[in-house]
Amino acid sequence: MSVEEIFTRTSVRSFTDKVPTEKDMEYLMKAAMAAPSAMNQQCWEFCIVDDPQTIEKLSKAAPYASPVGRAPRAIVVLGNEDMMRAEIMWLEDLGAATQNILLAAKSKGIGTVWIGIAPHPERMKAVADIIGLPGNVRPFCLIAVGYPDYETRPNEGRYKPERVHRNRY
Repeated sequence: MSVEEIFTRTSVRSFTDKVPTEKDMEYLMKAAMAAPSAMNQQCWEFCIVDDPQTIEKLSKAAPYASPVGRAPRAIVVLGNEDMMRAEIMWLEDLGAATQNILLAAKSKGIGTVWIGIAPHPERMKAVADIIGLPGNVRPFCLIAVGYPDYETRPNEGRYKPERVHRNRY
């Protein structure tokens, strides 16, 4: 993996039937757990979903979650309250872990899209109910995972020098 994944990663919302291997999914989990974490709390857990009925239910758990239903795999990124030493930072920790998953997937030719769940209580409850989370585990986001069924192109023009400030706004 190189910095090139940062510049070429795109959200993928439509997938082929080809399924990422278990080795690939383990690679994504290793990448996730290599993320920085406040006070090194590493409060993350992950639920890899490959059951088609569960994937379908997750695709209806939040607005804009429909791409999950078109993917052969989904990852639910979770925060375990029992591991939170810097609870206020759990969203940042899981955001970093999620970004690592997206970039690692890109490096393997696997497409992903990040579907926001937290901090919306109704979305969090829906996901928790679907995958049977205990009360101390919070869902952060869904990630649809599969091979793109179209050629992806990087988003051009995202760099805006006028949004960079030096020393003061």
